[in-house]
Amino acid sequence: MEDLKAALRDRCLTVASLPEKGRSLLAATDFHPGQVILSQEPYVFAPNAAEPRCDGCFATSARLRKCSACQAVWYCGSSCQKSEWKMHRLECMALARLDKEKRKSVTPSIRLMIKLYIRRKLQDEKIISTTAMDNYSLVDALVSHMSEINEKQLVLYAQMANLINIILQWPEINIKEVAENFSKLSCNAHTICDSELRPLGTGLYPVISIINHSCLPNAVLLFEGRTAVVRAVQHIPQGSEVLISYIETAGSTTTRLKSLREQYHFACACPRCAKLGQPDDIKESAILEGYRCEDDRCSGFLLRDSEKQGFVCQQCGRVRNKEEIRDIASEIKLMSERTSSSTSPEAVSIYKMIENLQGKLYHPSSIILLQTREKILKMLMDLEDWKEALVYCKLTIPVYERVYPGYHPLLGLQYYTSGKLEWLLGDTVNAIKSLTKAIDILRVTHGMNTEFVRELVMKLEEARAEASHNLSCADE
Repeated sequence: MEDLKAALRDRCLTVASLPEKGRSLLAATDFHPGQVILSQEPYVFAPNAAEPRCDGCFATSARLRKCSACQAVWYCGSSCQKSEWKMHRLECMALARLDKEKRKSVTPSIRLMIKLYIRRKLQDEKIISTTAMDNYSLVDALVSHMSEINEKQLVLYAQMANLINIILQWPEINIKEVAENFSKLSCNAHTICDSELRPLGTGLYPVISIINHSCLPNAVLLFEGRTAVVRAVQHIPQGSEVLISYIETAGSTTTRLKSLREQYHFACACPRCAKLGQPDDIKESAILEGYRCEDDRCSGFLLRDSEKQGFVCQQCGRVRNKEEIRDIASEIKLMSERTSSSTSPEAVSIYKMIENLQGKLYHPSSIILLQTREKILKMLMDLEDWKEALVYCKLTIPVYERVYPGYHPLLGLQYYTSGKLEWLLGDTVNAIKSLTKAIDILRVTHGMNTEFVRELVMKLEEARAEASHNLSCADE
């Protein structure tokens, strides 16, 4: 622990134990928006199983080839295969012993645990070096919350631990310890995403796991390849705690607290959650997850009346019958059962019908309505229906602006999508406005020196040059 404290001190950070929180990361200097606070390589990582990905760089391409021995792991080329060979050599031997059917049960979570024990073994044997920020003792120090897990989950972890024992066949494996480590992964592993926040895999970053949660974070965790990077999104004064968000924060306080309790086993006491039950919090929850006024011209939010006969608009006083709400909700449920994951004009039509019903039921700023519009936007992008995709992108931005703080990567990426679509459709003037807003946010969350933001800046410069050329042509 002293080695870790010294390593963090060099990065202007300190570890402290705070009441009700345990280990916490504090700033030993002032950090400013966009500044890197901490970066870390994963102790172990594994790509998602949804599609073949290189085990080294997470790339997907036609060049991917399976490991010839275990037939379970993919590589994009010899460079990635060589870089991972020390780790994969032992994993490969273990996986190759399994028959084809058992190999299918090796999920990314199982692979993470296999790699965790292989890495510990190789570090113990000095085959892989250790540092203050890269050693198994950091994993050992992570909180598991085993005492708070229900019996069903405990049985699942025990079964998974037994599978690890069968795969590795190491006499020193402690099944109880493996089960506890599965619980640690559940609470501490992070989803590795690309620059546009599309999930690629899962990684364990033990030092970054020290950072606590807030629904009003002053920092953001993103990834550059497999490297986890924490950047400040607010001014963080010396001595203040560095805080990131563990969950999707666009939801009511009740929803956020439920999500944190179920996955991370704690109750958040951040400034947002401290307002639970207060008038402002009740209003915000009713807007984000509640119903709309029956009068289309009214933007008021509804609360259940004291006699529970219906819902009363807090702006105009109109009462909405609960039977009518129940009927529309039932119709939405029936319609939702017809949806599929495929992208087609027919699927888009069904989601649009759901959107229409939700528009009659939910507040215009409803998260539920937003999620449906996001699905439609993705489908329209896949179908290359750029014009209508832009319409839906524009519908989502006001809600994004409401539910996310100024420097939030999702808001920046939505402006980026809007700018791309506007430019593609020939609306260069508005494309410049949208891309400028995107850069203002993403330069803070992603960093100006990342390839993604550099390419975005180049796009903006091209759009400005095109607008200038169009203006000069019009003057002639």
